[in-house]
Amino acid sequence: MKEISPETSCFICKNRHEDVRQLALQASKYPDVNMAEAVVQIAGWQIAEKKIPLWAQTEGVRYPQHLSMEQCSSEVTARYKASLVKGDSFADLTAGLGVDFSFIARNFNQADYVERQEVLCELAQHNFPLLGLNHVRIHQADGTEFLKTMKPVDCLFLDPARRDSNGGKTVLIADCEPDVCALEDLLVERAHTVMIKLSPMLDMASALNELKYVSEIHIVAVNNECKELIIILDKGKSEGKRIDNEIVISCEQVVNNFVHQHLDFTISEEKKAVCTLAEKVESYLYEPGAALLKAGAYRILSERYGVKKLHANSHLYTSDVEVDFPGRCFRVLAVSGFGKKELKSFLQGVEKANLTVRNFPSTVAELRKKLKLKEGGDVYLFATTLANGDKVLIKCEKLNSEKNIKKKTQQSKAS
Repeated sequence: MKEISPETSCFICKNRHEDVRQLALQASKYPDVNMAEAVVQIAGWQIAEKKIPLWAQTEGVRYPQHLSMEQCSSEVTARYKASLVKGDSFADLTAGLGVDFSFIARNFNQADYVERQEVLCELAQHNFPLLGLNHVRIHQADGTEFLKTMKPVDCLFLDPARRDSNGGKTVLIADCEPDVCALEDLLVERAHTVMIKLSPMLDMASALNELKYVSEIHIVAVNNECKELIIILDKGKSEGKRIDNEIVISCEQVVNNFVHQHLDFTISEEKKAVCTLAEKVESYLYEPGAALLKAGAYRILSERYGVKKLHANSHLYTSDVEVDFPGRCFRVLAVSGFGKKELKSFLQGVEKANLTVRNFPSTVAELRKKLKLKEGGDVYLFATTLANGDKVLIKCEKLNSEKNIKKKTQQSKAS
């Protein structure tokens, strides 16, 4: 990998917060600066500052072209994956830029980074010592070929490429590369634990149908956007006795990179949970976080948190007493039907609002047009259907997330 000149390094440090598009246009003013390289490093650092703070805070770390930075894991999701495994030996067969690897490898005495692209291997060789990872071995190799000849390890990690040959995204496991379905038997022979990062768009039932040795499922959402579906394979736990309904599904919800909400449950618990339907909208309204909705945690929320569901299909909950709920929490200000006079009074003084529809016949766009409301502001409106079939509009104010979401809140499995 080509060294960066002192002049270019100095320029990068001084201009880290500048607009890279403007800098690129000023190349002629700085003849001693490799502007093309400077722009790549500044753009990379700006993404890392928000996405991988530890890397941004580490002086000297080098970054690749924009696409690799956009596709890499965030620090907060990498740290979550690292919290799931530890042992003596570890190998990442699709290491890429190495963000996941750099956090997971800290939990092992020996770690192998495997990546096909020469430029990413060179970056890893440069960056890992700066990040304190002096126990790693870097292999420029195809992950599948490496798997065939490697010695067994405690943990394997794979993040199969989710883009087809035309650059389009794919969500089916068998369409990803490498094909973990075809490699599953070999993977569990080579490692006690196999961690696979999959598309958040993938249906969980599909993963259970296509993979034989699933022992855990983890769903990670960041700022209410589902980011990762993580599958743990463990032949020892699964072989000959796997019961899909008893596999633990762990939902991790991250807000602003440091506040966490966590919920564990099984499909069996969800099916058996007693879900109370509300007769009316009470003082508080709750909207489950994206990870819980992805996991299908609907009935269990009513039972675990003592809240009532507005309708079997609405996925909104209510209570008279405020509870520490894993999602967005609101104080109910008023409830209205859709009569013309009733709506006029209900919306008096409201010019803009954050509008959500749940189990409702109109889209957000259609309803916003009908109500003549701009987007944004401090008012939150939920259009939904109640258990008795009534269509209503619920006006709310959002509760302080710092107060209602406690760091690393653990809602343990019901005993």
